[in-house]
Amino acid sequence: MPAELPPLSSADDLRAIEQVPLAERDLALTTYELLSRAAQRWHDEPCSLWIPDAAAFEDNVAVTYGELHARVRRIAHGLHRLGVGREDAVTLAAPNCSDLLAATLAAQAVGIAAPVNAALDVRHLTHIVRLTGSRVLVTAGPELDEALWKRLLDSAGALGIEVLVALSPDGGEKGTAAALEARPGLRTVWLDDLVEGAPPAPAGLPSAPPAPDDLAAFFHTGGTTGMPKVAAHTHRNQAVMAWSVALAGGAGTGQSIVAGLPLFHVNALLVTALAPMVTGARSIWPSPLGYRDPNLYAAFWRLVEHYRPRAMSAVPTVYAYLSAMPVDADISSLELPVVGAAPLPDSVRRAFVEATGLELHEGYGLTEGTCATSATLPGDVRPGSVGQRLPYQEVVAADVDRTSGRVRALSAGEVGELLISGPTVFAGYLRRDGDRRSVDDSGVVVDGWLRTGDLGFVRNERIHLRGRQKDLIIRGGHNIDPAVIEDVLLDHPAVTAAGAVGRPDRTSGEIPVVFVTLTTSEVTVEELSDWAARHIGEPAARPKSITVLDAIPLTEIGKPFKPALREAAAAQHFRHELAEHGIDDVRVRADHEGGRLVVFLSGDAAVRAAAALKGYDVAFRTDAEEADQ
Repeated sequence: MPAELPPLSSADDLRAIEQVPLAERDLALTTYELLSRAAQRWHDEPCSLWIPDAAAFEDNVAVTYGELHARVRRIAHGLHRLGVGREDAVTLAAPNCSDLLAATLAAQAVGIAAPVNAALDVRHLTHIVRLTGSRVLVTAGPELDEALWKRLLDSAGALGIEVLVALSPDGGEKGTAAALEARPGLRTVWLDDLVEGAPPAPAGLPSAPPAPDDLAAFFHTGGTTGMPKVAAHTHRNQAVMAWSVALAGGAGTGQSIVAGLPLFHVNALLVTALAPMVTGARSIWPSPLGYRDPNLYAAFWRLVEHYRPRAMSAVPTVYAYLSAMPVDADISSLELPVVGAAPLPDSVRRAFVEATGLELHEGYGLTEGTCATSATLPGDVRPGSVGQRLPYQEVVAADVDRTSGRVRALSAGEVGELLISGPTVFAGYLRRDGDRRSVDDSGVVVDGWLRTGDLGFVRNERIHLRGRQKDLIIRGGHNIDPAVIEDVLLDHPAVTAAGAVGRPDRTSGEIPVVFVTLTTSEVTVEELSDWAARHIGEPAARPKSITVLDAIPLTEIGKPFKPALREAAAAQHFRHELAEHGIDDVRVRADHEGGRLVVFLSGDAAVRAAAALKGYDVAFRTDAEEADQ
């Protein structure tokens, strides 16, 4: 049986926990063992509640720990019969549903789970699937998401997929599904049919259970600069992370947490699916689209009143939307709204407190650290901090020498790049050399320290963020934190979102510009520029242009998508400069390749346009150059 959790409510508790070596704690060290222990202890208790339709949130499909355990074993047998072994990846791309979670855990039990964002275009999906080497893809059947099924059915050949496994929606009648369309060289099968031949209650897995240091999952990192990277997690990474998150006080035995993030994101799997298994809590999954379902927000507070969750986990944009929803229900059960994945604007924090009376509890983490590195403990909100580091993870602010790679830890309170070490540091990124797949952490892990790319400082075990190295605007060698600009704009009563980026400049390398969304069209850009000039004390950081958008581009999990803003700023600027040169018949498109901005010029005057734009630290390509490649 799992040991009782030690208390964690202060830095003193953290240090007391670490007095006991992690190896001496009776922890499950694989995700299958974690589920098996939970099923033994809370066999008939609900593990998860799946709501098929947010508009009818009272209706749900409940899955007990025992039922999930049995379902995972049966799916594991089915995957094994498809040839999935310990080193084989299974790609999963579907809206949230009970069988997607079960299939993910089953893939980890016999092989490696590789969840992907189904909204990615075929080019990005092909890159990810080829990296993982997956031959089996689990996705939504026609009844769950017909458009996605058709798209992946048509793309399976390009992806290198040999078997397409279809999931049914929760709440539907089993065994009534129509025959699936197939393609030459592709087998299509319903998940229910795949597990039909498995024993009703198999005694165990069809192969040896995973070991702690076996690979458990491949998670792509989003593809914000060029093609996505794919991070590899071990079972130890994920099991220790689940235990650590449970320590931070989410939901205890018999309590609930709202789980609205997509299961291709580490937060959804680790914080809202695996961590509850440590304590016997249950997760509430509000519709297959989760927080991306526009119908959810109008019903959200009544859903809270109905299910009485203690906690929820979401990104800042979700809390911004909820702040605008009148609280029309009793939400007194909700004590721990957790926010992460992106910096929390003060305006969103204030608006949520005003609307609900609840303080948002910030956390910090990244896919390469398995999920979370710090958490704000219940009742310990301190604006400006993303919480206390989690047990057995060391965190330092450091200066990393660009040439030698040497790490020099900085004094408490001194800002530097945040580095993490401990049992949740990932195994590395996937690499592929022909038919050979490998995992490589070189460059990102230095002497056991994971380089996060985030800037901040650590004081008394608390982490404070100060921006991201890659987001820094470097104007003539002067580093400008975009948050300096964004925070000032967000303080304007008409601004609801802001994203500051560097725009290419001949003399300074780049200069700051900002994109905003507004509550009213009556506010002018001139007024906003004057506001920024008056409130940004650093002259170099004052934005040279402000552009109003209908919406700031976001990733699927709600992170501001800065590359899209950089591309828009560059393309807009170069169009204006070409117009000044009398060149207006050239199409200008900006993109990122390998993290570097590339500008594509097409049309009859493309070569003349490239000559007119010489002097920028930007790669320009014309139609002729593209044709030669």
